Order: sequence, then structure tokens, then C-alpha cells
Amino acid sequence: MRVNNARAMRIDGFALKSSAAAAAAIGANRRPARARGRSGSEEVKTESSGAKRLRLPVTLFLVSLLIPWIITVGPMRMSAYRFVLLIWLFPCLAMWLSGKAGRIRLSDISLLLYCSWCFLAISMIHGFGYAVQPSGMIFIETMGAYLFARCYIRDAEDFHAMVLLVFKLVAFMLPFAVVEAVTGRNWLLLAFSSINPTFPDNYLEPRWGLRRVQSVFEHPILFGVVCASALAPVHLVLGYGATFAERWPRTIVIAATAMLSLSAGPMTALSCQAMLLGWNWLLRSVPSRWGILCGLITLQALTIELLSNRAVPVVFMSYFSFDESSAYMRVLIWRYGSASVLNHPLFGIGFNPWNRPDWMTTSIDMYWIVDSIRHGLPAGLLLLVTFFSIYLPVAFRSGLGEKSSVYKTAYLITMTGFFLVGWTVYFWNATYVVFIFLLGSGVWLLDVERETGRSGRVTAKASEPARDDVKTVPEDDLVGIARRAGRRTARKGKDLDTSNYRTP
Repeated sequence: MRVNNARAMRIDGFALKSSAAAAAAIGANRRPARARGRSGSEEVKTESSGAKRLRLPVTLFLVSLLIPWIITVGPMRMSAYRFVLLIWLFPCLAMWLSGKAGRIRLSDISLLLYCSWCFLAISMIHGFGYAVQPSGMIFIETMGAYLFARCYIRDAEDFHAMVLLVFKLVAFMLPFAVVEAVTGRNWLLLAFSSINPTFPDNYLEPRWGLRRVQSVFEHPILFGVVCASALAPVHLVLGYGATFAERWPRTIVIAATAMLSLSAGPMTALSCQAMLLGWNWLLRSVPSRWGILCGLITLQALTIELLSNRAVPVVFMSYFSFDESSAYMRVLIWRYGSASVLNHPLFGIGFNPWNRPDWMTTSIDMYWIVDSIRHGLPAGLLLLVTFFSIYLPVAFRSGLGEKSSVYKTAYLITMTGFFLVGWTVYFWNATYVVFIFLLGSGVWLLDVERETGRSGRVTAKASEPARDDVKTVPEDDLVGIARRAGRRTARKGKDLDTSNYRTP
């Protein structure tokens, strides 16, 4: 078909001005393909894509999480990661509103409503003047960390680069954690405190003859939860396509570091992820393996409810504790905490002491109930809506390439671990920010519109209707098409329109 010289020959979306440009386009077609999403910024690449450097804001953010300095600015208690979040908060908001982070989703709105409700609830309990500072910090740590992931983790390569940096940070802490566990001294925290004030060294009673490692976090449990959250991503994402010798040493590094916390919460996260990874491997040839697992878990929960004199959450908390007293304390936290929510369902109790026996600890070691106690039932429900409005759509996302499917599994296993451990641990400061960031780091899986599998075939967008007039040719045939187009162009001075060809 002859067209005007001003028009360019097009092969699979590449504009060709001459035979030389045609050859260049064919070369580009052999390299990893990139596709524009609806927002114009969602980039989807092939499975064979090379390594990609993590963007500077994310690098600074993740590294800052390991800096335990307390920096006082007027009445505010700042830290390194809070400064990073504050600096990039408004650029991330602008990217999100302009559509550069993909389309606005239910999780975005529910998390924004959560922050707004916290401000309203604190204002109702403590007054408007008091509410500005804590509400502002909730917004920075919640929407700031979430938008960081939404804006800068946009494809499989971003996700891989993020997991790689997290692994390096955990591996960096491992030797210091071993020394702390054996000697009983937190040398890493001491080194930071010699430069600038940090939070105190929280020495707890040793277990198994070893100190419970705190490292650069406020509590050993938080150190363990952060390290344990990297188990599934490191094993599956960094281990994708790797040999046994390349995959397992990294996995062991993550597990060993998290276990040095000697805390039940991190052990729960590790156990949960390990069992899910094992299930995924054993039944890797069964497409419906996750449906089978959900059915078995549901059956087990119903059996416990019918035959046991304890509720399912109580049974769960009792089995994932180092000692009986800790398990009993968590059961009491659930009972008195839920009673507090029912007594103050709308705006909660703010930062006032919660109703409990005098001999109980003031700490509420249960993340999923804390916001309902402090800021009312709407705050807790909005947080759960945010979690499941990402978790469930990602879980049911289909049509992904092989690599992205593996990445999806890693993300879901990590979030499952966080969800379970959140019933026995409270996330705060850096650990809370890590949870929110990782929660948002999987939204890119919902924005994937087409991918390439190992076979090198490009799958069409799920939303794109089938076209009967589109011919499908092998990729190698494009070389011949381009050469013939170049000869025809030189001979007739015209360009050939081959827009009706597309790589399979």
C-alpha cells in the first residue's frame, strides 16, 4: 500500500522513516518491549529486561529507615525518613493527581479518608490546636510512604531493584546483629548515638542465652518484623531464574537476621511466609493451589469455631507466642480493646489511657485494633479497606507474564505475613512506614496492561478488543519486511505502511 512520503512506515508501533530506521526499529523490537498504560506512565517490560537502577528518592528513603537519629525541630520529633517523606510529599501528590502513578484507585481514596478521619477524631477528643501536629505526622508517614511506592515502584524492574536494596540493607545489619546477640551490646546503635541522639537501647531479658537484637529500631520485635518482611520477595523476586546456590544463601541471610530478634511476632511472619513458599513450590503445577489452600483454611476455621471453646483469633494468638503469659496478655488486649471500641465507636479515646485492669501493660500489641481504639471504628475500617482493596485485586489479577506472576506471589505472601503478625504486634515509626510502603509497592501489578513471557510473545492488552484485520507474523519475519520496505522505498521513493502487522 502506497502512502504519502510524509507518513512513516509503522511496524508494531515503531515509526520508520527509512530503511535504516527500519533496521533500527527491528533491533529495538528485539530488545525488551515497553508499553504505555492508560496514564501514560505505566511502563510494562518483557521478562528479559535488564537490571534497572532504583530511583534516588526510594534509595534515600529506604536507607534513611536505618538511621535512628532523633532530630528535634521546634515541638516536632523528626527522623531521617520523616525528612525524606516530607521533602517528596508534594511532588508525589502532584504525580498522583496528574495520573503519573496510574489511575486513582479505591485504596488511594480510603487511605486519604483514613488520614482525614484521624484528624477529625483527634480534633474532637483533644481540640483542633492539639490535632494539627499528630495528624500532620500521620499524613506524612501514611500517605507519604504510600505515595512513594505508588509513584516510584511502577513496574517489575522497579520492584526488583527495591527488593535488592532491601536485601542489601538487611545483609548489612546481619553481622552487627550477631555481635549484639552474642555480646549483649548494641554496637550499631551506640555508633549512631555517638554522633546524634537516638532512642534508648531497649535491653530485654535474654532468650536461649542470647540477647534479643534491637539494632537500629526501637524494639527487637520491630527489627524482626522489618527483616522478616523481606523473606518472600528475596526468595522469589531475587531468586527468579537464579540457581540454587544463588537463591538460598540470600534467603538464609534474611531468615537468620529476623530470627535474631527472638520474638514471636517475627517468627510468626517467617513461619507464615515459609509455609506459603513451601505450598507454592510443592503444588507449582496445580493452577488452583491457592483456592485449595483458602478452602482448607476456611474448613479449619469453621472446625475450630464449632468444636473449640475459644474463638479463632484467640487460638491463633495462643499458638504464636513464646510463652503462655504473652499469649494470655494478647487475648486480654483483644477483649478489653474491642470493649473500648464498642464504648467509643465514633471518635475513639484519642491518646488517653484505654480502659483495662491496672496490672495490664499500657501497650496495645495489636496493630489492627489500635486505630479503632484511638480514632474510632471508621479509622480501623478504612485501614482494612485500604489493605484489602489492594490485596484482593492483586490476588485475583490474571493475564500476567511468568515473571510478574512470581512477583505477585512474593508480594501477596509478604502482605499475608504482615496481616497475621499485625494481630500480635503494633507497627510504629519506621516499621509502620515500611508496612505502608510495601503495601503500596504492589499496586503496579494492577496497572500492567500487557506483558511478555519467556516465549518472547507479546500478549495484547486485556481491555483491547480483538481485531480481525490484524495479521500476526513471527518476530524474525519483521527483518524481511523491513528489508523489502527499504528496497521498495529506494526504488519508488515511497514509504510502505505495514501497520497491519504485529509481533505475536
